[in-house]
Amino acid sequence: MNFNSRRKTYNLVLLAIAFGIVSLILWNTNSFFKKFKEEERLKMEIWATAQSELLQSSENMDLGNLTIKVLQNNSSSPMILENKDGSIRVNNMPNKKIEDSLYIRKKIIQFQNENIPISIDQQGEHLATLYYGNSDVLNKLKYYPIALLLIIILFGAVIFFFFKTNKASEQNKLWAGMAKETAHQIGTPLSSLLGWNELLKMENINQDITQEIEKDIARLETITERFSKIGSLPTLKEADIVKETREAYEYLRRRSSKLIHFSFIPKVDSLPVLINSSLYNWTIENLVKNGIDAMKGKGSIAIEIVQNGKNVHILIADTGTGISKNNFQTIFNPGVTSKKRGWGLGLSLVKRIVEEYHNGKIKVLSSGKEGTIMQISLKVKST
Repeated sequence: MNFNSRRKTYNLVLLAIAFGIVSLILWNTNSFFKKFKEEERLKMEIWATAQSELLQSSENMDLGNLTIKVLQNNSSSPMILENKDGSIRVNNMPNKKIEDSLYIRKKIIQFQNENIPISIDQQGEHLATLYYGNSDVLNKLKYYPIALLLIIILFGAVIFFFFKTNKASEQNKLWAGMAKETAHQIGTPLSSLLGWNELLKMENINQDITQEIEKDIARLETITERFSKIGSLPTLKEADIVKETREAYEYLRRRSSKLIHFSFIPKVDSLPVLINSSLYNWTIENLVKNGIDAMKGKGSIAIEIVQNGKNVHILIADTGTGISKNNFQTIFNPGVTSKKRGWGLGLSLVKRIVEEYHNGKIKVLSSGKEGTIMQISLKVKST
């Protein structure tokens, strides 16, 4: 049995135990409710017997101290005593309502639904009928199982959230570990490439070739640095957002298909922003590559930079197929992708870089048949 199978079995056992405990508590509560209701019924029958003696005392006998005590001590259950002559006597109910005959009749119907009325008879003669309702304690006890279930549901939700958060944390650690290991593995061949490029220079190879190799080696170094920073808090430094965006734009423009028309439209000359250059460039590249994929390698990509008060907005527009409005938020979730071979991590990483590392915002500004506009918003550094 593998680890996942054991863990699944363990969770099922815990669920079964929890279900058993809840069932036992509810069963005990229900039994206690019935027992308490039976005791209240017995108490009311004793009161009815004492009331019968009271009704007959003036004619046949003196009223004993025990009877008086029984009649006086019942102060918990609301009661309506209807004598054979139709007169009504009310106990343990609001005084303001006693004179309201409509209210009394409604209460009689309610008490009949809660408890079977007790007929007070003496020597075969019907003297009165006792209607009584549940006491406050019994009414509160009736809602106890519901309150218990709500508490259990709330507790279960907290446990579920805890395990879900814990699982997400484990996944983040796993991805961070894989990223750092990837950066470490890239480091070895990268060092060799640097050495081979130096040898090529010594062989008087065309300088244009060696210079392009140097650019790609520098690119690999940048990628290695990015992967090594995943899972750790990056250092933010003041940089010109226009210059940084232009560098990412130029790199992609030179290496993209000629069928893609690129345009860079900065509405400001320069703006100081606290960023991590490596991660910011990665963000721009991810968004541009997503746009190129959405256009299936043919169309237009435009990057625009505008200032709005204390914020700067970087807009990346493409002429691709667009995104459904229902997916404006979900596309940033891990695993969500429209590509057949995609992992759905690009936009998730972009969101994390922008919002968690740079305290900015990223969103789908608009999308339709004419294309999609993604917007990154960052704070301009105050001078």
